Amino acid sequence: MAAVYALVCWAARQYSIDQFNLTAGVRVAALLVCPPRLWAYLILGEYAYFAQVRIPMIDKYGLAWVVLGSACLMPAVALVVQLHRRRMQVTSETWLLSVAACAAVLTALIKLSLSHLLWPIPPANPFLTSAVRYALGDYIGILTLAPLALLWARRSTPYDWNVWRRPATVASLASLLAIGVFAALLPEAAAAAKTSLQLLMAVPVIVLTCMHGWRGAAIGVSLLNLIINATTPSTGLPGSYDARTFMTQQLIAVACTALLVLGSRITHYYHQYAARARDGEHAVSVSRNAHLANEMDLRERALDLRRIADNIEDSITEAVALLRVHGHNEPAARLLDASAAHSRQFREKTSMVYPTALEQVGLYLVLQAGGIREAWDTSHRVVASHLTGDPCQMSVGLQLATYRTLTEAVSLLLRNEYGQIRVSARCGQLGGQRGILVSVALLDRHRPLSGETVTMALERLTARPLAYGGTVQCRGNRIRMVLVEAATPPVHGRMAPRYETSHYNPA
Repeated sequence: MAAVYALVCWAARQYSIDQFNLTAGVRVAALLVCPPRLWAYLILGEYAYFAQVRIPMIDKYGLAWVVLGSACLMPAVALVVQLHRRRMQVTSETWLLSVAACAAVLTALIKLSLSHLLWPIPPANPFLTSAVRYALGDYIGILTLAPLALLWARRSTPYDWNVWRRPATVASLASLLAIGVFAALLPEAAAAAKTSLQLLMAVPVIVLTCMHGWRGAAIGVSLLNLIINATTPSTGLPGSYDARTFMTQQLIAVACTALLVLGSRITHYYHQYAARARDGEHAVSVSRNAHLANEMDLRERALDLRRIADNIEDSITEAVALLRVHGHNEPAARLLDASAAHSRQFREKTSMVYPTALEQVGLYLVLQAGGIREAWDTSHRVVASHLTGDPCQMSVGLQLATYRTLTEAVSLLLRNEYGQIRVSARCGQLGGQRGILVSVALLDRHRPLSGETVTMALERLTARPLAYGGTVQCRGNRIRMVLVEAATPPVHGRMAPRYETSHYNPA
């Protein structure tokens, strides 16, 4: 590990200049990736790297500077990272900017202080000017590699890479590289145009940040800094410096800091939104399952009532046969007629407890020929329904929720309003969802629903539509309800075992 770290530092130094010290980024990135128990090997690798670089400088700068200047940097940066390490587990990544700023300022002060104190001939540049240059160079170098290291350290964190983002992401990365290549190909005389292109490269990074939050900002900022450094004129010697690019890099450093903060906040709020969305989906799922469980309970009760009715009919049939055997034909006929009438009424009421026929013939036929239709006809206020679409393409659960909501809406208008009522429904599929639109309206379009009716409708009818991703609206003379579900192939009759229908009477 020490040897690899020393080799990476040596390679980064070949790519670095005073205003872009990539070695500082390697130092912080290694400390972020490696656990503290391995930091001793990183310090050993740092000493090996400095030994290769600075031992030849002993004659020029003195042994004290070579030893102290090489020994202080890594422990100082390690202390900064250790002080921030407790923040690594939080959702926001803005603490990384504090690490970068503190490490850059601290290392710049250590390097300049030791050089001014221990060099035989102190540096000619003013202390403050050199401190700003070194601190900015280290800060940009840290912002180039440290975010990538943090992404690698959190690689196990799940991330939703939506398909719709891929083309835009590829286009942003391609445009960033294209602008960088074009800026590199410009001649030195076109300095203003090159500066404009370097600033223009921030636009794709902004797009990546808006799409992917912290991850987009980390990757975009790193690429931006690397490309700008590649397009910066350099002498190839230590201390290489370009004043024009330095001004651009100051603006880019501010922009990169702002983008990392923005990306961190986007990611933070995205996590909050995702958590709330998961909680909402869980609540909807629990509500839907509760409604289905209640329907299953009603289904069992309805089946028990039908079995009791079947036993009563069998007993009456035996009694009628016995009366006829003894010559009592007239009482037998009257008993049979009364039994048929009461049995029909009993089955109508039972179907209103749970519409078992819905599992075989669908929602629309139950509304047109079931017990609820008889009850509506008895009121003489519900006119013929207008039903379109194929409800059998929807799940039984959605049909049951529609049935309950629709019947409750009609009952509400029958109790609280006067005049004729029309029921209409339209079901179908759009995109990846299928659903049904139900309307219960007064025939008199000029008479709106009363405030009391609207309040009761919203309070009593909203639960089931919300459980199925729908809504309830009261407008003018009507109540409109929408229920939707994912457009998966419907599986009818899977809510509970099938039951025998030998005694099924559609009336």
